[in-house]
Amino acid sequence: MGYFSEAIRRAFHLLGTADPEVFQIVFFSLRVSLTATVIACLIGVPAGFLVAVTEFRGKRSMRVMLNTLMAVPTVVIGLTLYAVLYRGGLLGRLGLLFTPSAIMLGQIVLASPIVAALTVSSVGDLELDVKRTAMTLGASGFQTLVAVARESRYALLVAFSAGFGRVIAEVGSAMMLGGNIRGYTRTMTTAIALETGKGEFGLGLALGILLLLVALSVNFLAQTISERIGEGGR
Repeated sequence: MGYFSEAIRRAFHLLGTADPEVFQIVFFSLRVSLTATVIACLIGVPAGFLVAVTEFRGKRSMRVMLNTLMAVPTVVIGLTLYAVLYRGGLLGRLGLLFTPSAIMLGQIVLASPIVAALTVSSVGDLELDVKRTAMTLGASGFQTLVAVARESRYALLVAFSAGFGRVIAEVGSAMMLGGNIRGYTRTMTTAIALETGKGEFGLGLALGILLLLVALSVNFLAQTISERIGEGGR
């Protein structure tokens, strides 16, 4: 119990004194994860919207595949990309392994299926009702698509939050692709794993608290924006 109390005391000391190493890790994690999530949305939202509003052979299989990719373990993504980015791999000559770009690439691969699957689900649920309303009002096909996209904006915000939550909290892919290099590729989750393994429970706990605060802040911001969107739509 004394060990745990001392760890908590040290954690709050690190937070209270704005320890440079702690906050460097936090800002790096935020920069990489937010960038990866934005790129994942640029990929996943159009792809999900296309799957939802068009009819094609294999659509059901596509949805099953997206739902399956949502649950792929991060270490599997990390291992696959490691093989591709390794010196003798397909993209080895680019020298991306053990860099922030490699971590970002892994996070994009992790978040894109989540964003796409949630987009398919939200747009698919709304499409039929919006189509009926739009057709009653004499809207064109393009106007109907715009209406569907507008009505889906809250769900798309939820997709962004879910994608960000997935990548900011993952450890397997970041560890394998970034190498957990101090001051360069160390994220909150990889630092927690390393420092706790070394017995530095206070530092790990400080980063864990900050990770929870980041997740809480992002979800609070998303909820606030969605409420304002809802008020603006009324």
